Amino acid sequence: MATPRFFRSLIQLGVVCAGLGLAVPASAQGVSGDYLAARQASVVGDFKAAARYYDLALMHDPERGELLERAALAHLSLGDVGRAGILGQRYLDSGERSQIAQLAVIADHLAKEEYAAARELIDTQRGTGPTSDGLIRAWALLGEGDMSAALVAFDDVASQEGMRRFALYQKALALASVGDYEGTEALFQQEASDGLQFSRRSVVIRATILSQLERNEDALSLIDRTFGANLDPGLRKLRAQLEAGETVPFTQVQGARDGLAELFFSLARVYVSETSDGFTLLHSRMAEALNPDHVDAILFSAELLEQMGQHDLAVTTYRKVPREDDAYHAAELGRAEALRASGRVDAAVEVLQSLAETHGDVPVVQSSLGDLMRQLERYDDAIAAYSRAIDLFAETDETQWFLFYARGVAQERSGNDVEAEADFRRALELNPDQPQVLNYLGYSLVEQQRKLDEALEMIERAVALSPRSGYIVDSLGWVLYRLGRYEEAVGHMETAAELMPVDPVVNDHLGDVYWAVGRELEAEFMWRRALSFADSGTSAEDADLPRIRRKLEVGLDQVLAEEGAPPLDVASDK
Repeated sequence: MATPRFFRSLIQLGVVCAGLGLAVPASAQGVSGDYLAARQASVVGDFKAAARYYDLALMHDPERGELLERAALAHLSLGDVGRAGILGQRYLDSGERSQIAQLAVIADHLAKEEYAAARELIDTQRGTGPTSDGLIRAWALLGEGDMSAALVAFDDVASQEGMRRFALYQKALALASVGDYEGTEALFQQEASDGLQFSRRSVVIRATILSQLERNEDALSLIDRTFGANLDPGLRKLRAQLEAGETVPFTQVQGARDGLAELFFSLARVYVSETSDGFTLLHSRMAEALNPDHVDAILFSAELLEQMGQHDLAVTTYRKVPREDDAYHAAELGRAEALRASGRVDAAVEVLQSLAETHGDVPVVQSSLGDLMRQLERYDDAIAAYSRAIDLFAETDETQWFLFYARGVAQERSGNDVEAEADFRRALELNPDQPQVLNYLGYSLVEQQRKLDEALEMIERAVALSPRSGYIVDSLGWVLYRLGRYEEAVGHMETAAELMPVDPVVNDHLGDVYWAVGRELEAEFMWRRALSFADSGTSAEDADLPRIRRKLEVGLDQVLAEEGAPPLDVASDK
């Protein structure tokens, strides 16, 4: 059996190999090979592989604490609370303590509705952490049937510094779970008067509670005040029910287990800005395990996995959302993006096209299809999708500027200059100070050699609004170059190159400007830099590499002559 020092060396080797993308050396295989493979998988965040290899390693050394703890973590990250709980209990049975092991065991107890066992761990200082223990304990008491003690426990947590609103929200859900809707709404009203900003889920819950209290008009007012007119399918359905005078059933929290799922989901939402994605994921996975119908938790877990680069796991998680659920379109949009990010572009297209057939009345479905078609340079398809999205809105408002802008880009790329300009100007009507639109329209007009004074004014405004945007500063330098104001262009182009040092188009432009002011050696240097960054930068696909090579051979003046373009000419004072 390997000594601890040998295991440490293997861990270090695994980290190095994973960081360099190297295979595990053959000499590291055998008893310790699974351990090393598990460590490699953990380094890159592949929970599925990590869980498999840690389980294999435990077959060789079933009582090693580190293996048990890390295996529990991997399984918990996958949402396998049962397996994680078994491993965590084995770790705790050894007499050691670990927050991960305790979290896994408590999660397993809660999933099995063994509330007394979970509470005992918390009461003996073997809980999940100070932020959550008190609230888990309160829900466990409710699960044991002691509502009075549960309410006291919620109030105890609410009295702690910084926990009041969080604890009172949980208490409101607890009251709702036993049918005390008046008490629930009283707490919601209290929090609203204190300026609490509710999430989408909590607004839906509160609207449902108001409906239970026969206050549909107040529920409608809450929805309209919070979300405005642009509602997703779930909110549209809820609003229609309320308008029809239906009493909307409260189904989100029907007992302690559902309440605990809400707790862990709420904790995940809090942790997302305070800790690592991996730690946040543990809590959203626990919410899923406690309430498999908690679609918001499923979507949140999938989004976290995407952020962590685990696109295959994200795809699998998104697919948990059933087709009949109101959020199915959101899950499919996420799945399409995860597929695209993993390189399976054809599959992503197939998902979005299928979604456009079943949920084509949702603007974001059409706009997402348009975005993907535009990225694939299928501009006619993109224009059609954006047009369908625009037509779905009964009224046009400022939030729709991006649809007109995106369609304008697709029109411009298709050579439809008149239609593109109309879309860009419509986008500016809706959002007059949008630097992306100002820049794109101004740049397009310069390239078409039309309305140059207006184009320059637009790009100058864009730079003033977004002075740290390299591609917008590049546009200003380039329009000055196209106007023959070469000396003025130099400073702006140099700034753009500082902001986007590896972008081939920016380096190419700076080379042209240097040539125009007689700095030919520097121009050739910048053109060579542009070639060296041919695969870099946000506009790499726009770099004209053959033209850059030709400029290095014969110079910019000769290239312009070969193209039939006017020679370089410094603008007159006029």
